[in-house]
Formats: sequence, structure tokens, C-alpha cells
Amino acid sequence: MKTFTKFLPLILIAASFAVCGCDPGDCDDDDGPILYKPNIYLYPERTCDLTVSLEFPLGGRVIASDPVYGRGWNVSVETNGLIDGKYWYLFYESTQPDKWQKRAGWVIPKENLERFFRSNLTEYGFRGREIEDFTEYWLPRLNSSPYYIIYPQTGRIIENLIKLKISAQPNNVQRLYYLIDGVDQMPRVQPASPVIDKNFRRAGFYVTEWGVMLI
Repeated sequence: MKTFTKFLPLILIAASFAVCGCDPGDCDDDDGPILYKPNIYLYPERTCDLTVSLEFPLGGRVIASDPVYGRGWNVSVETNGLIDGKYWYLFYESTQPDKWQKRAGWVIPKENLERFFRSNLTEYGFRGREIEDFTEYWLPRLNSSPYYIIYPQTGRIIENLIKLKISAQPNNVQRLYYLIDGVDQMPRVQPASPVIDKNFRRAGFYVTEWGVMLI
């Protein structure tokens, strides 16, 4: 999995369907923006076998995955998050309707993105490898615009579009997607300031997930 953070996947073929990754901006879908490279990190209290699946209540589908998604992931997970002895997260990409919020967000100059993401992910409760994976992958790909409007998607907004189902109920779950729009100049009208829910606790069996969509 170490090399996997450096590029989106090659074509992966499951028994029931084929899934393929696309470079950000190269995939088009009528339903809405592609959700790129969500990483699901699992931290059970003891080594256990888990079934993890996704549901799309308003429509959508998985278009890329590693390990191969099929009808869901059946995996063995250690307490440090290691999956099947070789993965540190479950990777997928998906299409779904464009029902994301675009009212609250931050406008960040390109040169401040690394500082912003490290601080923001920490505020949402992400740590260590989770933040490094994000910055290693996304910072090189967010370099074509002088400013970026970043709309956070959390909680019920995500659940209404993509449900995460796990065979053993986690004690705590944090899911965060960023909807990102690159712009040429500082917007005259700033989006509302997001309110960060800081109630997530890394205790018991907990799960974290981040992903990105590009406008």
C-alpha cells in the first residue's frame, strides 16, 4: 500500500464488475463530481474480521477500489489499523448525485494549502499516517489555481449520499470530504465560516475516512 498513495489505481477487475481509477479531472459523470480516493481507516480494539460496505441511497456506484470491492470488503484488521497484513486503509472512488453543501467553506491561497490541511485535518480529529497520506497525495495535485475554495462535507451530508456499513458497530466514526474549487482570484463574496464538530474521539473501535471532490 505504500506505493498506492502516489497514484490512482490501475484497472482492477472483480468477478462481478470492473472498477477503474481516473486521474482527478479526467472522469466525467452526469450525476455529480467524482469522489476521489476516499481512504477508510479502521482501528478495532482487537484483531478481528470485518465486513465493510457502502450504500448509495440517492444513486451512485463504486468505480475504483483497492482491495477490490466486489459487493463489499471482507477483511482482517489489527488494532494498529493494518488490513489483511498489507493495507493501511480501504480505498475506493465513487459517483453519486451532486447534493453537497456549497454554503460554508474556506478560501485558501495555494501557498498556504499544506499548513491549512494539516491544521484542519487535526481539528477534525485525524492523526499521523492519515494526514501524511492526504498531504502526500493531494498537495501535488492542487497546484493549478492561485486560490482554492474548500467546502467541508461531514456527518449527515455524507450519510445521505454514501452510507458506510460495518459488521461490528464502531464506537466513533469521523468522515470528512472536501469539495474543492480552484479559482483565479479571491472571491468578492466569501462563503460562510464552517463550524467544526470536535466531538470525535479516538476511543474504543473508531473509524476515520477522508476524500476529495473537485469542481
